[in-house]
Amino acid sequence: MKFILGTKEQMTQFFNEDGVVVPATIISVPQAAVTQIKSVETDGYNAIQIASGKRKEKNINKAQRGHFGDKGNFRFAKEFRLKNDEISELQVGDTLDASVFEAGDIVAVSGISKGKGFQGPVKRHGFSGAPTSHGHRHDTRRAGSIGATGPQRVFKGTRMAGRMGSDRITVKNLEVVAVDAKNGQLLVKGALPGKRGTLLEVVSR
Repeated sequence: MKFILGTKEQMTQFFNEDGVVVPATIISVPQAAVTQIKSVETDGYNAIQIASGKRKEKNINKAQRGHFGDKGNFRFAKEFRLKNDEISELQVGDTLDASVFEAGDIVAVSGISKGKGFQGPVKRHGFSGAPTSHGHRHDTRRAGSIGATGPQRVFKGTRMAGRMGSDRITVKNLEVVAVDAKNGQLLVKGALPGKRGTLLEVVSR
């Protein structure tokens, strides 16, 4: 199992060996450190916690400061669960960078999508809205009827206006098309969730 933390940069074009252009996203991958190893015996499950990024020590609370110790002043910390039969050779204090991946690896990328705020049903759910004919001056983007009148209540799950975005999204079966370990960058085929600077978790089994 391979994994790393990175931040989304921007999309670009990548030309493969056949000269075919591939849309890809650049992920900036700073050096990460293993900060904790969890096991079934001590924690009830197997996992590896890694941390990356930098921030001022005054912005780190005492609990995190004690947990990180002298490993660094990290900004992000995430753990990656292992299957019960998976054995990792990593130890606390080991470092990871973009070189853990190589071109051709198939990965799953997780992150928080862009927040859209409070949106109406046309934008949020793709409703067509009312026809813009005579008599529909101000209600062309309304939801319309929201259900039966018998129960005299709104059913759970009814598609209505509300908060949109800021959800955890996982995109699977993406290909790593290039690795630049020197500059700490991964080039992953396709679009990824979030905006520039969004924390991304890259995992390959």
